[in-house]
Amino acid sequence: REAWVRVRERDKIPNVPCHFFFRSPVSMAMRQTPLTCSGHTRPVVDLAFSGITPYGYFLISACKDGKPMLRQGDTGDWIGTFLGHKGAVWGATLNKEATKAATAAADFTAKVWDAITGDEVLTLAHKHIVKSVNFTQDSNCLLTGGNDKVLRIYDLSKPEAEPQEIAGHTTAIKKALWCNNDQQILSAAEDKTIRLWDKNTKEAVKTLSFDASVSSMEYIPDGEILVITYGRTIAFYKAHSLDLIKTVDAPASIHSASLHPEKDFFVAGGDDFKLYKYDYTTREEMESYKGHFGPIHCLRFSPDGELYASGSEDGTLRLWQTAVGKTYGLWKCVLPEELSSENSEVLYCPPAEIKA
Repeated sequence: REAWVRVRERDKIPNVPCHFFFRSPVSMAMRQTPLTCSGHTRPVVDLAFSGITPYGYFLISACKDGKPMLRQGDTGDWIGTFLGHKGAVWGATLNKEATKAATAAADFTAKVWDAITGDEVLTLAHKHIVKSVNFTQDSNCLLTGGNDKVLRIYDLSKPEAEPQEIAGHTTAIKKALWCNNDQQILSAAEDKTIRLWDKNTKEAVKTLSFDASVSSMEYIPDGEILVITYGRTIAFYKAHSLDLIKTVDAPASIHSASLHPEKDFFVAGGDDFKLYKYDYTTREEMESYKGHFGPIHCLRFSPDGELYASGSEDGTLRLWQTAVGKTYGLWKCVLPEELSSENSEVLYCPPAEIKA
C-alpha cells in the first residue's frame, strides 16, 4: 500500500491572514481577494465539502494529476494527498463526518478511503472511466456513474457483493447524486438528459431533456432544490419532481454553479475565467470578477456559507469570502482603534498562497 502523505509543517506553509485597514468608520468597498491553494499540477475538475464536524469542515479536490487532496475547509491548509490512482481523478466526495472519502478515476476504478488515516479501504473495479461518486447519508452505500452509462450502488459493508445496477442513459454519466433521503437518485449524462430514478424499482421516474449537455449538478437537501448548468444557463428545479423553479442566463458558458445555504444568492463560473454572483430572488447580477487564469470547472459553498471554493483549468483551488471584510479563517478585519497610527491609509494585504 502506498504511503499516506500527511504533513502539517505550519512553519513551511505560511498562513498570513488577509488584513483590512480602515482609515475611518465610513463604509467603503473592499476588493474580493481569494486564498489560492496550489499543489495540483493539472486541472482541478471537482471538489466537495464535508459537513461541519467537531474539528471544523474539510474540502476534497479531484484533479487530472491523479492525486486527490484533502484540505482544511476554512483555511485551505493542505492535510494530505490520497495516493493510489493510476489515472486522472474526475470525481471526489467526503461523507458528512469527514471520516470517509471516495474518488472516481480514469483507471476504471472508484476508491473508498479512510479520510482520517489516509488508508485505502476499497477499490471498486468498473468497466470504463468513473466520473462520479456519492455517499448515502449514513455512509453505508456508495453511488457511482461513468462512461459505461450504468449507475452502480455498492453496499460498503459487503465489499465482496455485486453492486446493484441501473441502466438507461445512452451516453456517459457525468454526475450522480442521492436525493429524497436516499430513496431516489439524480443522474446527468452527456445524452443531454437528467433522470430521476427510484432506488427500489430502479425505474426512471422522470426525465428532463436539454439542448446542451449538462455541465454540473448540485443537490440542496434543505428545500429539495436541484441546481444545474448547461450552456450559458443556470437552472433551478424541485428535486423530487423535476419541476422548473427558475432559470438565469449568464454572459458566458457556465461549467458550475452553487446556491448559498440561505438561498439568497448563488455563484457561477465557466469559460471566461470569471465568477458571477446573482441574487436568487431577483435573478440580478450582484457582482462579477476574474477568478482564475483558466476556465472554472467546479464551485461549491462551504457548509456554513461563509466562503465558496472554485477549481480551475489553471490547476488551483481558490477560496472566496461570502462577506468581504469579515474576520473568518485566514481573513481578518482590523478595526480603526486597533491601528497604531490614526493617519493610516486604507491598506490591503492579500492572503498568502497555500501550498501542498
